Amino acid sequence: MVALTGVMFLQGRSTPKLGLDLAGGTTVTLTAKTEAGKNPPASQMDQAVKIITQRVNGLGVSDAEVNKQGSNNIVVSVPGEGQQQVVDTIGKTAKLQFRQVYVVGVGTPAAAPSVSPTGSVSPSTTPKATTTPKASESPKAGVKPSASSTPRSRALSEALAAPTPTPSGTGKSSPSATPSVNPSVVPSLPPDLGGQEDFTGIEDKAVIDQYKKLACSPNGTTAPGSNDPTKKWVAACDKDGKEKYILGPVRVEGTQVSDANAMPPDPQQGQSSWTVAIKFKSAGGRQFAAVTTDAYKAPAETPQRRVAIVLDGQVVSAPSIDNGPITGGTASIFGPPDSFTQTYADDLANVLKYGALPLEFTQSSIDEVSSTLGSDQLRGGLIAGAIGLALVVLYCMVYYQGLGLVAVSSLVVASAITYLSVVILGEGMGFRLSLPHIIGLIVSIGITADSFIVYFERLRDELRAGRTLRPSIESAWKRARRTILVADAVTFLAAVVLYFLAVGGVRGFAFAMGLTTLIDVVVVFFFTKPLVALLSRTRFFGKGHRLSGLSPSRLRRGGTTAPLPKSQEA
Repeated sequence: MVALTGVMFLQGRSTPKLGLDLAGGTTVTLTAKTEAGKNPPASQMDQAVKIITQRVNGLGVSDAEVNKQGSNNIVVSVPGEGQQQVVDTIGKTAKLQFRQVYVVGVGTPAAAPSVSPTGSVSPSTTPKATTTPKASESPKAGVKPSASSTPRSRALSEALAAPTPTPSGTGKSSPSATPSVNPSVVPSLPPDLGGQEDFTGIEDKAVIDQYKKLACSPNGTTAPGSNDPTKKWVAACDKDGKEKYILGPVRVEGTQVSDANAMPPDPQQGQSSWTVAIKFKSAGGRQFAAVTTDAYKAPAETPQRRVAIVLDGQVVSAPSIDNGPITGGTASIFGPPDSFTQTYADDLANVLKYGALPLEFTQSSIDEVSSTLGSDQLRGGLIAGAIGLALVVLYCMVYYQGLGLVAVSSLVVASAITYLSVVILGEGMGFRLSLPHIIGLIVSIGITADSFIVYFERLRDELRAGRTLRPSIESAWKRARRTILVADAVTFLAAVVLYFLAVGGVRGFAFAMGLTTLIDVVVVFFFTKPLVALLSRTRFFGKGHRLSGLSPSRLRRGGTTAPLPKSQEA
């Protein structure tokens, strides 16, 4: 208890976090977008529910609920305040694509880059991929290439030093930032960025017309069809609206990403922001090498030299491949330190790690949930729990008398450990106390009391059989602990089955019941039994006082005919 209390105060929180029904929160309804308003396949909806649930779990035990409603809606309930970050993450399609660039133009006239007298552009333009000329080994999977990495891997990490990516397909504004440019390289103005676009080789005339009419917004614009992997040619905008593109077929899909992890800043590599390290599957690594090879074969200073990284229909980065094809199967996405924070990198890695949703969703409604009703239910539940606890204490004191003090003190210790555990889990794992959890905790009062009764009755049976108190304590414990462990094992097994097979509030109930069952075992083994052994050395219990609950006369009247030892009769 002292150790748990110390951990609680080190965490800086002394009260449990509350769930949606007690503290209020946000309920988001996601509606699947389908052609002609048709119902999406049930298999795709089930897969979407599974992926969103994984994303929620990846953000911590927050007691969020993900349920399918009807044929095309998914309802996500997120408890507590400050959960907008979770809401923005769970429903994103997160379709990551790598396409070769064919045409580049100015996204908005106001965002046109300024040209210096020498013909170079200011560092606000998209940087090119640069490399260090010497290297020794390729980077490890999931880790940003080190200073000794190969030129190809180095080129990739430099190429992804682009405006901050956002795991969103809703077109919301994201923090824009100026990408860094290697001081040794002054990028030149692409020949088609000044209004002289070359549409040679573009087979889809409709995409050309869409490109010419496309006006990109600094707040983010998702062009129609830009997120469709089946389209060979698409028009798309970058995140800050400065450039617009015509992109070729998808060369690598997000499904080829095998892992994604948020990595801390690495000052030795000149990185002051968090990064998202992406590892491709074997096929994805080969595909990425192929598209960078094709880009490298294109004439220098042409759009075809660039490979666009498209996330949810918007271009995150479109680097130029100037130092050879990029192999190794790994990549890193990073941005300015003020916007590419740890939280942001964790969210992006979480979305990419758990895959793309099979459907596109829109947030059809976002409702704030009040905690008024939950407070009333909580008050009623606590009253019921107090009544139940009072009845248990009254029964123990009347039936076991002095021995009932052991039961009461054990209940107090179990309650204290449970409270401390709930607070620590809330701060450390995002555990939120809801009404189903409270139900499980109240039910555990009876489970904990059962363990005391089993031991006390075994002890009294030993005394009725004519044994002295101290040996009876040990012999009764050997028999009782087996029964207690079996009973708690059955209860814990039921809790585990409920937790993994049930959903919603039933899972919360199962979690609370499993937690308190483990606490019951700890309390009985390390508090109740040792306390009884200590009390047996006192005159009140050792001499069998009539109010101790171990009185020889009371035990004899209980129906035994076996004679009591003379030491106890005295």
